[in-house]
Amino acid sequence: MAGGTAILRGLARALPAWPLRALGRPVAVHFHGVERQIDDPRIQLNHHSRDAFYRIAKMLKANFQVLPLSALGDALEHPDRYARSVFLMSDDGYRNTLTNAADILDSLGLPWTLFVSTHHIDTGEINPFTAARLFLYFAPAGRYDIPHIGAVTLGDAASRETPARRAIRKLRHLDAARGREAIDAMTDAMPTDKLIGLKANFASERFLNWPQVAELAKRGVEIGAHAHYHWPMHAHRSLKELTEEARASKDRIENQIGPCNAFAYPFGNTGDVSREAWQAVRDAGFAYGFTTLAGTLDGGANPWLLPRYALQNEERRLGALAPMLRAGNPRLAYWQRRLA
Repeated sequence: MAGGTAILRGLARALPAWPLRALGRPVAVHFHGVERQIDDPRIQLNHHSRDAFYRIAKMLKANFQVLPLSALGDALEHPDRYARSVFLMSDDGYRNTLTNAADILDSLGLPWTLFVSTHHIDTGEINPFTAARLFLYFAPAGRYDIPHIGAVTLGDAASRETPARRAIRKLRHLDAARGREAIDAMTDAMPTDKLIGLKANFASERFLNWPQVAELAKRGVEIGAHAHYHWPMHAHRSLKELTEEARASKDRIENQIGPCNAFAYPFGNTGDVSREAWQAVRDAGFAYGFTTLAGTLDGGANPWLLPRYALQNEERRLGALAPMLRAGNPRLAYWQRRLA
């Protein structure tokens, strides 16, 4: 619903919030990381600036009742009782959620859930799509033959956006094993000192470790799973792979932190989640699974294909926008039926 949410954001800018309150239903919203400042949005596209995130958090507190995940079951069963309720979530597990996001949310008394990709917490390995972007935007100019992607020609900085988007699109449709081969080839093509420098410059891309995740849990943050390896759980992946993604992530979190009942799909849009994926999440013992399709948390939805709205870099009209997210429910219901 990318185009649809853009239309709704436009309407939210034009309409007052108060007449829309009667339309309200509980919603889930999510962000990724929170960095002090965004220096290069091509690489740091998963992050809010600290100032922008503080404004969003204040708006949530002023306009909604922000609830812990423990209230989700009742909200799904009785959505009319939760007309102005929001469940706030963060994906991936970036280190700056501890150093920036948690402090802001603690200061405002807002509960939230963190979904972590456990392979990256275990190893510190950067998000594979971040690794791809570092290559696509910063590798020396030239022609590269990337396994399973094909020829990628990189010119000057101003000409790289189109080949970068094409390569990322192709990557997203690969299974994880082929995707890793492609990422490894990109990484190997980068001069070592340049890659080390880029990783140092983009400290925003570092993941938490387990002691840091545990610290957040002690501060009251609910910890959920965001798969083991951060890769789309689509139809190009086998049932065995998908089952391992769900079970390994749950096992690692429960071994390190404690009970883990909720799952969020990497990327999480219609092309990123297969029938086998949500069934693997269900069979692994998760009570809920979250997508990135916009909608509201009305009763009757598949609990392993729930909607979430992705918070934009700037959100100035959430009070008006949130009630209108129910416009995405027919699309969500149609997709759920297709995957049933």
